[in-house]
Amino acid sequence: MSATSWVTPELRAQLRTDAWFGSLSSGLENDLLELATPKRLKVGEHLFFRGDVADGIYAVLEGTLRISGVTESGKEAILSMVEPPMWLGEIALFDHLPRTHNAVADVATRLLYVPMGPLNELLSRRPVYWRDFGVLMSLKVRFAFIGMEDLALLPADMRLTRRLVMLTFALGKEGHCVLPISQSQLGMMLGLSRQTTNQILQNLQDQGVVQIAYGRIEVLDRARLADVAGLSCVDKALLGQIGPSRAPAAG
Repeated sequence: MSATSWVTPELRAQLRTDAWFGSLSSGLENDLLELATPKRLKVGEHLFFRGDVADGIYAVLEGTLRISGVTESGKEAILSMVEPPMWLGEIALFDHLPRTHNAVADVATRLLYVPMGPLNELLSRRPVYWRDFGVLMSLKVRFAFIGMEDLALLPADMRLTRRLVMLTFALGKEGHCVLPISQSQLGMMLGLSRQTTNQILQNLQDQGVVQIAYGRIEVLDRARLADVAGLSCVDKALLGQIGPSRAPAAG
């Protein structure tokens, strides 16, 4: 299936709301979409497992991917939830090593897939594009370091609140925002027990900042949540780089 038959103007506009993709030159945007094909996953279906040979990069168009690590005993540590229109898989583009974690569809998920072989050929022809993929990876490294710092320095309630803020910025929604993540999943992302997670969320709910519901957490006011989390101006500026762009889509 060629790009001209399934990459609609609406899909381009959706992809451009991602801060990274929205900053690309029209040349790289068109080249990527020419290589892309659609992919669908059923609920619980894996996109890839840790140790798999890397086959390309992806953008989530609908649904949610859960990125996690699982021990031999079956204990899972959730690292992130990937929502539309976020991209993933770029690490292996640089080091050509196997996948570092599992990626599984939490719900029925639709993806854009750019295969590794043609992408490497494109980068060989247009090495200037490497910088754009370096930017994509460096943004994620920044927030990985922020998460490590939070884990080392902050109490559980602040870590959880700050992670909620990061999730809302990733969705790019101000004010009211529904996060499709359960209390258990949120606790697993932070290494917290379900009881501790519930206590912190109940406190936030009592403050009127969030509303707890089955399988999701509703953020009632993102700005107020950011204040409760104690985010600095620098933190907010950095978070603004991971969420969807507010710039109008190009024609």
